[in-house]
Amino acid sequence: MEISTLTTYHCLAFAWYFFITYSIAHVRTEERPSEVFLYGGQWKYLTVLNLVLQTVFYGVSFLADVLRLIKKLRCAKCVISSRDLLFSVLAFPVSTFVSISFWTLYTYNRELVYPKSLDGVIPLWLNHAMHTAVLPFAVLEILAMPHRYPAKKKGVILLGFVAFLYISWVLWIYSVTGEWVYPLFALFSPAGLAAFFAGSLAAVISFYSFGEFLNRMIWGQSKFCF
Repeated sequence: MEISTLTTYHCLAFAWYFFITYSIAHVRTEERPSEVFLYGGQWKYLTVLNLVLQTVFYGVSFLADVLRLIKKLRCAKCVISSRDLLFSVLAFPVSTFVSISFWTLYTYNRELVYPKSLDGVIPLWLNHAMHTAVLPFAVLEILAMPHRYPAKKKGVILLGFVAFLYISWVLWIYSVTGEWVYPLFALFSPAGLAAFFAGSLAAVISFYSFGEFLNRMIWGQSKFCF
């Protein structure tokens, strides 16, 4: 894409994710189903954290595009490095994981991840904005422009660290409330839950590697936007 087209796209994507994040953050708590507890608010859900992540990513991308348009190349290089790290290590693999894992579990038994009672609180369009649209947005970003990936070991360590932080957050919430963020977790023994978390980590790392593969296949090793 031309830089002007990219700037428009990233501006619209940022506005979209800001709107979706605002919409889900302002769902009225008094309308929540009884199985949805208040502790941690919306910020205990990976879906909502991913919306914040995407908003930040597209905001950084838009800033990088604007700096390139006004020829502030020295500043642009620093912002572009942050943009590519955000996308490669977090934005693409987390979006892919959220969409695929949600709809897989939803198809198997929706009560494990998204109880039917939520349909009266969260509109259908907002559910798809949170869990469906995030995947094509991530793929479109790869198709739109190349991104520089970090060394594989560094990328995996960073991704694993973020996953560890989220798992720690989930376990902390359970220790305080006695309730699991997702009903699915209540089905597992401690060993089973550890295996589930390990499998989820393996899945998100595989999505990271898949994003790197797509980026390399489409753009090669040498084409980067500076």
